[in-house]
Amino acid sequence: MSSDLSGMPIGNLTSQFFANLYLNEFDYFVKHKLWAKYYIRYVDDFVILHESKEQLEVWKRCIDNFLKNKLKIELHPQKSRIIRLSQGIDFLGFRNFWQHTLLRKRNIQTMRKRVSAYKEREICFGQLFNSFKGWQAYAKWANTYKIQENFKRQIINLLWNRI
Repeated sequence: MSSDLSGMPIGNLTSQFFANLYLNEFDYFVKHKLWAKYYIRYVDDFVILHESKEQLEVWKRCIDNFLKNKLKIELHPQKSRIIRLSQGIDFLGFRNFWQHTLLRKRNIQTMRKRVSAYKEREICFGQLFNSFKGWQAYAKWANTYKIQENFKRQIINLLWNRI
């Protein structure tokens, strides 16, 4: 089961801190009441792994009730779903599979748009460089060596053609 909680404003460090503090009771519930062995949560995103779809469906109903009644929040209706691990779990901006991790397509498209904006002279090199370095720091956590090298070559070629 992969889920996101709706109604939790996440944007800065204090929001993240308070989300973790607020959801501590949820962590306890999942680990010590449901006895979910494979539970991962980062701020308002969480994943629970189990081999039984039926067990996950039971837990999802229990979690939904707990969140509504105890914490006055709800599971995000579009993001809370039970899927096979082979489909990849969408978690923290990555598609996580058993053996590898990929970036979401929209993260790659965003970087393509930045390169295109530089090519069209809509942004300066400093803006492109800063975007690329931030994207690269994020992308390194996935299997992205080839796409990173491709972007580097594109940026170097664009810069070289402007000289």
